[in-house]
Amino acid sequence: MHTLLRILHESRDFAVVDKPSGLLSVPGKGPAKQDCVASRIRAMFPHASGPLIVHRLDMDTSGLLVVALTPDAQRELSRQFEQREVEKAYVAMLDGEPKVKQGCIDLPIRTDIDNRPHQIVDFIFGKPSQTRYRVLARNSTTLTTSTAPHHSRVRFEPITGRSHQLRVHAATPATLLRNDGDWVAGGLGCPILGDPLYGDPMSAPRLMLHASELAFKDPETGAHVSFSSEPEF
Repeated sequence: MHTLLRILHESRDFAVVDKPSGLLSVPGKGPAKQDCVASRIRAMFPHASGPLIVHRLDMDTSGLLVVALTPDAQRELSRQFEQREVEKAYVAMLDGEPKVKQGCIDLPIRTDIDNRPHQIVDFIFGKPSQTRYRVLARNSTTLTTSTAPHHSRVRFEPITGRSHQLRVHAATPATLLRNDGDWVAGGLGCPILGDPLYGDPMSAPRLMLHASELAFKDPETGAHVSFSSEPEF
């Protein structure tokens, strides 16, 4: 029997869970990838008409995830995500130290069709993606197993919600040569520790990315609700 999820809030319409790193948000392909947030919620709330996934976190990312328990709640929460009315924040540990302490990364990204599931920066065909960031601390971590000589604790606020957006924005070099030959501002040039796709998977025991804050309007009452979760790192 699979371990139950940590539930931070539950109502008739939705549940907010604290997803552990290594757990899928939705089922994958094959019987070995059926354990996920959706299946565990279904077992925990057997009388709900859901669960209905509203948004996802990468398997290796931990943290806050809201799951609708009714079709009406899913429609309303999905609308809020699509209209960018939902407030989200993440905490990450980076391999290196960004030169600028805070700012906004604006890089268009798309799927690398020759190397899925990687995402790449593409100034012609990429979809707009923006991330606000702020360095919280340097060389401050409880991870004694990290192999990175220099690291930074960073707060990310994604404005858009592209696949792997935070991971790509963190790892992309600070300056890039655009297609027209101009050098432009890039990412942070500091991959997230433990990132198996865009960094060094051996630099930490897991992907050091945690969805720490989530705020939206209750789909039934319209009241503003907010939740927080401290990362283990």
